[in-house]
Amino acid sequence: MKPLDFGRSDDPRVQAQLDRLSALSVPQGRLGLETIRALLDRLGNPHRALPPVFHVAGTNGKGSTCAFLRAMLEAEGYKVHVTTSPHLVRYNERIRLAGELISDEALAAVLAEVLDAGADLGPSFFEVTIAAAFLAFSRVPADACVVEVGMGGRFDATNVLEPEVLAACGIAALGLDHERFLLAPEDGVPTEPMARIAFEKAGIAKRGVPLVTLSYRPESNREVIAAATRAGAPLAMCGDAWDVRPGAMTTYRDQAGTFTIPRPALAGAHQVENAGLALAMIQHQDRVAVGPLAVARGMRATRWPARMQRLKAGPLTGTREVWLDGGHNPQAGAMLGAHFAGQRLHLVIGMIEGKDPASLIGPLADTLASITAVPVPGHDWHAAEAFGSNARPAPDVPSAMAMIADDGLPVLIAGSLYLAGEVLRLNDELPD
Repeated sequence: MKPLDFGRSDDPRVQAQLDRLSALSVPQGRLGLETIRALLDRLGNPHRALPPVFHVAGTNGKGSTCAFLRAMLEAEGYKVHVTTSPHLVRYNERIRLAGELISDEALAAVLAEVLDAGADLGPSFFEVTIAAAFLAFSRVPADACVVEVGMGGRFDATNVLEPEVLAACGIAALGLDHERFLLAPEDGVPTEPMARIAFEKAGIAKRGVPLVTLSYRPESNREVIAAATRAGAPLAMCGDAWDVRPGAMTTYRDQAGTFTIPRPALAGAHQVENAGLALAMIQHQDRVAVGPLAVARGMRATRWPARMQRLKAGPLTGTREVWLDGGHNPQAGAMLGAHFAGQRLHLVIGMIEGKDPASLIGPLADTLASITAVPVPGHDWHAAEAFGSNARPAPDVPSAMAMIADDGLPVLIAGSLYLAGEVLRLNDELPD
């Protein structure tokens, strides 16, 4: 079954362009930024006409880091452009203009312009998306941009960003994901898997632009340091240039001193690290000023759907305690296992084929009162037996919820961001 990653829209103008997007594919084995650069050149190089950009890579946590950045910048009163991926329900979620999701009218127009301009270049879905985002950003006044890397960093379409527009680059948590692409054999690159992942992510480093990172395994740290050195990027690594520690109040330290900030609004102990990375990116640049009151307000106001999200009472959840997380790799599993340690819960899980069921089931094993496996709409998925002998199948999430005993235990729905998008739609919680 072909994945339906391109989105659906009730607006026929947008749907016409999404249909064009769905016909795009990446030529087998193509690497490099030549196509996106050629496309942007035809559009007048809008990526060179952006307000200061915060560029964020990573395996896990980069989206949350972007959400913290946006919240703190907006709390200071700035208008902020944001591009993140994937979308959960509507393609519009990928492009936020000065604080608002791009309208259907503007989205249809900018996609048509980009697709027309690049018709003979063979761009990919993501290259068109990023070109459309940068074109829209260049035409709407704002004070800052937050740009999430799609995959990797070195050859990601967002990596056309040049030092002149960059305020800071950041790298969130590292882990193995997209191995087919990020670990593809290539001369002159690290061969140890985690060193290679770090090498790819650190490819966003730019001359004179602060590179703000977490601290990783030794082989990964070496590649990050080497990439910063090659690029001429000032490196600010956690544990050296800055640090953040959880508690009743979060403690943050850097060259300016030590101060406390509220605990992040996003659930999960790992979010302290993501919030610290976002704050460190702001602290280590001088293009956009953000004061301590805005930092505190932003920490409390941050929202990031489908990442340890407590769902509201709605058509799907009723009055039950239901949590939603789109994580699907070992790092996400470890986070979920730590968050729910010592509790009992019911798990509704849907995972795309190619993802490892053990990455979530293993860390959660001691907490599970039941496992119900569901399809991931539009994708090939793992059947119930992949999740163990006690897992039972259900045809969809509403059926799964109806099968679970109403015994007061919380329910966790997890395993795929595509499934998470369907859950948000069913519960009338569309990301805005």
